[in-house]
Amino acid sequence: MNDVEKNVKVKLQSTITPTDGESESYELWLQGSFIQKSDKMYLRYEEVLDGNSIRTTVRMNNDKALILRSGGVNMRLPFNVQVQENGHYETQFGNLPINTKTNRLIHVHNDQTIQGTFNVNYDLIISGQVVGKYNLEIQYSEGKA
Repeated sequence: MNDVEKNVKVKLQSTITPTDGESESYELWLQGSFIQKSDKMYLRYEEVLDGNSIRTTVRMNNDKALILRSGGVNMRLPFNVQVQENGHYETQFGNLPINTKTNRLIHVHNDQTIQGTFNVNYDLIISGQVVGKYNLEIQYSEGKA
């Protein structure tokens, strides 16, 4: 398969349910890139949060995935439906080890139209304690946002 890189519209929907609080949801529309290299698929996009630019790369698959964020937020968030994964979140005080327990991971992609949906539902674990349940859905399609 040939390598592919296309401009895509990205719709990101996230719902966070903290262990001790109310659910919070947000939705963003962003411009990004879809990249396919050999059998690996990636989404790249940039968002601005509190005046800081955050670059995000999502490596998508059906049984494993990885979200890397850099800039205003530095984070490595791995997902694997088979095992709990170790990641990290960089704070002003140093690296905070985090874990993810992936409950659901789905990636559907159409090669002809360069569009798809990536959905992950996971528990975020810090110091052995579940701090919240997260659901992230990213829809993408070729074109400009």
